[in-house]
Amino acid sequence: MTVAILGISLYLCGVAFAPIIAPHLSERFGRSSVYLVSLPLFALFILGAGVSKSFAAVAVCRFFAGFFGGPCLVLIEGTFADVWSPHKTVTYYSVLSLASYVGAGCAPIILGYVVPAENWRWTQYVTLMIALAAFLLGVGMPETYPREILRTRVRRGGYMINLAKAESGVTLAEMARITIFTPLAMAVSDPVVIIVTLYLALNFAVLFQWFITVPVVLAMTYGFTLHQAGLAFIAAVVGAIASTLTSSLVEGITNRRHGCTSMANMAPIEHRLVPGMFGGLGLVASLFWIGFSAKPTTHFLVPIFGTGVYVWSSMSILTALVSYIFDAYPAKGTLSALTLMATTRIIFAAWLPLVIIQMIMGLQGQWAYSVFGFLAIPMIAVPIILFVFGPRLRAQSRYSAPTMSNGSHPTSHHVDEEMQMGSMN
Repeated sequence: MTVAILGISLYLCGVAFAPIIAPHLSERFGRSSVYLVSLPLFALFILGAGVSKSFAAVAVCRFFAGFFGGPCLVLIEGTFADVWSPHKTVTYYSVLSLASYVGAGCAPIILGYVVPAENWRWTQYVTLMIALAAFLLGVGMPETYPREILRTRVRRGGYMINLAKAESGVTLAEMARITIFTPLAMAVSDPVVIIVTLYLALNFAVLFQWFITVPVVLAMTYGFTLHQAGLAFIAAVVGAIASTLTSSLVEGITNRRHGCTSMANMAPIEHRLVPGMFGGLGLVASLFWIGFSAKPTTHFLVPIFGTGVYVWSSMSILTALVSYIFDAYPAKGTLSALTLMATTRIIFAAWLPLVIIQMIMGLQGQWAYSVFGFLAIPMIAVPIILFVFGPRLRAQSRYSAPTMSNGSHPTSHHVDEEMQMGSMN
């Protein structure tokens, strides 16, 4: 079972390099160029995994698919930041998260029918089709990164201009400092970054283990077939949609209360944490709910609904905390913090699926998920602490600078961040 799960984990390990590398590529070549190179390379290795004749070949192709596809996951956030106003950060980031969560949730729904009818190789072929469609949609997409737009105008106009130094560094030493050494230093020295990173690492680790445990538990407990287990992820899709709606609603209410209509008139960024406060409560409740309800004497819809609540909670926490960090520091500090957060949570997401089956078999489902629930209980305080003490903690940080009166750092808003979300393929 562990060997079979390596295809997911190795892909995520490849993606984990993207937050370190992609910002430097974007600073030098713009976003569109990186998309148009990254996506075809990703598709090439997905095709390679689909036609591989050995597990070793599949493993290598999956890793490099993540490595070359990862920049797309990182830069899409920068693209949205280029075209959306900062006072809509929670809304646009929740839309981005929705794409990742819904994409991941739809994969088992679709492939639950395709794989039994064909074979496992179609997990890669379907991904390849989607990648090719995305590439065709992206051809001709205008550049959105302001520095690259200005450079293009200068080249076409034939005149000279002195651009400010790239925030991600110019020399290799500067680049390594900003996306490798400073993130490592923040991991042990900056309280805000430490607690947010730990919370998101737990969040993502538990999120990605669902793709392993939901089919296994439903098959063992209720006798579900593969396509029936895939349909259970409809609850996850609904939870993701609900999170987008609630997070956007909270931001809309906050903006109206503070009269926010532009970057120059923003609410304190601590208000972006509100969805995460509710999400923290839902996260703990859903973990105990699922752990103690997935048994033959309980209807199968009960734990399935619990996964929907978990996804709503998980996505609300992610949206709140990442949106907060977007403008918590000046540009260089924000880039370093986001790099650490993204890389750490992706690594944890790659690790936990490898051991989750052993945990469930050894502790039983009730106590395996109770462990996660107990770990999540103290994390409920993270957005509350940041809401109350965030401005003071950020002002005392060595990575900060004098903040604006409204508590935001607009210069950091166009910094690239990764997810990411660790998109499932």
